[in-house]
This record gives sequence, C-alpha cells and structure tokens, in this order.
Amino acid sequence: MHKIVIAIDGYSGCGKSSTAKSVAKELGYTYIDSGAMYRAATLHFLNHQVAIDKPEQVKQYLAGLNITFMINPETKEQETYLNGVNVEEEIRTMRVSDYVSEVSKIKEVRTELVSQQQKLGKSKGVVMDGRDIGTVVFPEAELKVFMTADLEIRAKRRQKELQEKGAEIALEKILSNLAERDKIDSGRKESPLVKASDAVEVDTSHLQFEEQVNQIVALANDRIAVKQD
Repeated sequence: MHKIVIAIDGYSGCGKSSTAKSVAKELGYTYIDSGAMYRAATLHFLNHQVAIDKPEQVKQYLAGLNITFMINPETKEQETYLNGVNVEEEIRTMRVSDYVSEVSKIKEVRTELVSQQQKLGKSKGVVMDGRDIGTVVFPEAELKVFMTADLEIRAKRRQKELQEKGAEIALEKILSNLAERDKIDSGRKESPLVKASDAVEVDTSHLQFEEQVNQIVALANDRIAVKQD
C-alpha cells in the first residue's frame, strides 16, 4: 500500500499529540512527536541554565543535544529520551511549558530540530504533529491537518491531563499559559504557527476523541486511495 506523510499542526491543548499517535496506530504508521523534541530541548537548556539570548551558548548546548524515542515494553507507549535519559514525564511539567515557546522561536533550535524531523520522515509512512509541520518541515505532505479548539476547552483538557499525572494547577494559570503560548507561537519570526493554505481544519471543541481520530483517518485513506490510482 502506498504510504503518505501526515502533518498535523495547531494550537496547544487541541489534542494534537494524542490524536496523531492514534492516527499513526490506526494506519500502522510511525508517530513522531515534534512537540516533545522542542520540550526536550527546553529541558536541556533549563538544566544547563543556558542564556537563550546568547547565540554562542545556544549553539554550544545544541551540539550536545541528542533526542530519541523508544517504546516502553510495558505500556507499549512511545517515550522521549534526552541524551539517553527518559524525560517523558519531566518534559510535560509546567516548568517546561512556561519556557518551551521562547526556546522554540530561536532560529538555531528550529534549524537543528527541523533537520532531524525531515530525516525521520524521509521514508514516508509517518504522522508528525507540531506547529510548522505542514508549512516548514513537510510542505509537500500529502495530508495536512490544522487542529483548533476553544481556549477554555483546551485549558480544561490540559488541567485534566496534569491532574492525571498528579499535578494540581489552577485553571487560570493554564489559561494564561496557553494564551501566551498562542501569542508567541503565532507571532514569532521563525516558522510561526499558521494554517497551511491546503490544510484541512478540524475544530475539536465539541468532538469526542474517537471522532477526531476517525475524521483524520478517513481523510488519510482518501489521500492514500488517490495516490494508488
């Protein structure tokens, strides 16, 4: 069967990662979590107290950045490793969330991670989510999806996700964090968050998780069928 590249972009808290993961599973594709890569880079910089306004420091620590993914044999879930250490839980904390947009807008960081992402998707049969996948990383992707949702709904989803991991964060703080990230991501110079002209918009505000997955899988199957004809 012909394989394609599926690029899923959109705002934080829309369920991009969990949706992309499930779409990949349904299609038997490889899932690449670009957001986890930027979070891992942010954690790397925080741990080493890198002054992100100093390009030489940024370049120095980028040279020592190695991000990989491995499947947990017990949970069967993909987890993120930073220089050989499992950081899956740590990169999802508010400590990282508060700084990831600032790190993500650094030109050198984006250049390095985009290069790594493009290598991962060369053989196709991949689903990647992020904020510039359909516009910068895979502009030729056969299917581009742009996910959006109401801000308050996104905040409540993120709060629930954090609560399930044992973190109690006030809804107001999460709302503020998401609004600030939206502003930074959409307004940055390097690869801003924008909907690609040929992307299909999926508003998840009132969709059940299974519905949004099924909608994207159906779109993917349509594209695959066209490629095979």
